Amino acid sequence: MSMLTAAMLLRGYANGVFPMAYSADDPQLYWFDPPRRGILPVGGVHASHSLLRSLARGGWSADARPDFDVIVEACADRPETWINAPLRDLYAELHGLGHAHALAVMQEGRLAGGIFGVTLGGAFFGESMFSTRTNGSKMALVWISDHLARCGFTLFDTQYLTPHLASMGGREISRLDYQSRLGRALRRAADFHAQPLRSAEALLALLRQPSASSSSTGVKSPSGPMPSPPSGTVVSGS
Repeated sequence: MSMLTAAMLLRGYANGVFPMAYSADDPQLYWFDPPRRGILPVGGVHASHSLLRSLARGGWSADARPDFDVIVEACADRPETWINAPLRDLYAELHGLGHAHALAVMQEGRLAGGIFGVTLGGAFFGESMFSTRTNGSKMALVWISDHLARCGFTLFDTQYLTPHLASMGGREISRLDYQSRLGRALRRAADFHAQPLRSAEALLALLRQPSASSSSTGVKSPSGPMPSPPSGTVVSGS
């Protein structure tokens, strides 16, 4: 059985499907095309009062050029994960090609959380996030949602919607609606590094604006239950 390549992976994303494994030990990958897709508005966030208070206390910073492999490994470092070795290798290859990026959040200079995803045109496909400190992953979501808007992205695909993401304003749309939004996003030219990240102070000022409470941000969580892949969707194996 032929292995999935980076080029095949990008074609899959462009066609609205994405790969996952059952577990870290599973050598196979499966294509997923759920009937309902999770998305979030780009550039608008809903932050809780506690998150705003934490940001206001200071000590937070973010980096849009962290060690990519470190962020992916941190996302996969848990008892149950869908990120297996083949996927880690593919993500690293996509990163080298400029199609995968990560964002790290620090608190008092120490890694507190992060997120990574795949980019194609004006679409960002959020893959996974992690948190080592309270609010770490939430801060990463807030920062990257704003950053994507500043860099020309129009679609933030969260793939699935969890209660956690819904609490931050994530929502589901139909497959047909998703395909339409994806098509428009793919026709755009966006660059993840076109703009610098906002400072914590500037981000806080943005979040405190009344209009910022109308939208939010989220991404697929690796700690949630794995969906069952449809039969016949195996795309790689050992």
